[in-house]
Amino acid sequence: MLTANFGIEIEFTGITREKAAEVAASFLNGTYAEGGTYYDTKKITAPDGRVWKFMSDGSINCQRKSGGRRVAAGREYSVELVSPILSYGEDIKTLQELVRLLRRAGAFTNSSCGIHIHLDGKDHSPRSIKNFINIIASKNDLFYKALEIAPQRMSYCKKMDGILIEKLKKQKPTTMAEIEDIWYDGYNESRRIHYHNSRYHFLNLHSFFTGHHTVELRGFNSILHAGKIRSYIVLALAINNQALTQKCASAKKPQVENEKFAMRTYLNRIGFIGSEFANCREHLTAALTGSAAWRYGVA
Repeated sequence: MLTANFGIEIEFTGITREKAAEVAASFLNGTYAEGGTYYDTKKITAPDGRVWKFMSDGSINCQRKSGGRRVAAGREYSVELVSPILSYGEDIKTLQELVRLLRRAGAFTNSSCGIHIHLDGKDHSPRSIKNFINIIASKNDLFYKALEIAPQRMSYCKKMDGILIEKLKKQKPTTMAEIEDIWYDGYNESRRIHYHNSRYHFLNLHSFFTGHHTVELRGFNSILHAGKIRSYIVLALAINNQALTQKCASAKKPQVENEKFAMRTYLNRIGFIGSEFANCREHLTAALTGSAAWRYGVA
């Protein structure tokens, strides 16, 4: 489940884009360059040729620390780390250490910040894309509770549209073009617009249909905790693998008597097995109620 390539965007504030780029250049032993774009991008080219970017994002509430308190700051404190294409086996430790260094340099997050994970979509078929949609729809409530998605961010990562699910169920599309038409049905704007309104969901397929060919998961509050970020990435990769390998998936919401038990058993089913993923299971069930060991409570 960990073999697919991915990219990650991590939004934060507390330090400037220039400071964040300096930290990354030092750690990655890379070369620093100004991007010269509308987003005031700072680029770090690592020795392997991959480019790490630090960009401005208009949705971030910019802050810095002064006298131990968080105070308002200028737009130079709006920072979005955009990674190059990564692989879990080769790059997860590098990413985690970079996150730690940014935090030590003064970076922090607030409720305006999010994390977006982009998954390589090259292996997806109409069947697997329908699976992906149905998996997210069926687990909407559990995911939002487990990930503690801030109310302030709901407009940027809405739950799966029930109308979309009903259209998929009724029309039974068999081609990618048919799924794409259903995805964009009801929107008046051009499909080619980068910031298309259909993208602001937990599962974003706009990036998949418009040439980037990546499936984006947007339902993560930003945090500079290396272990939690790893758990988010593993969850994204595991759901992606489930969509690819499962013959079919239902959008029906399961009955959940015990949130923590339901999440733990789901995580085990999609590959979170053994001590390697113990911390991930802990992070992804910590916010849920109930018992992870007993479905109906201890007898």
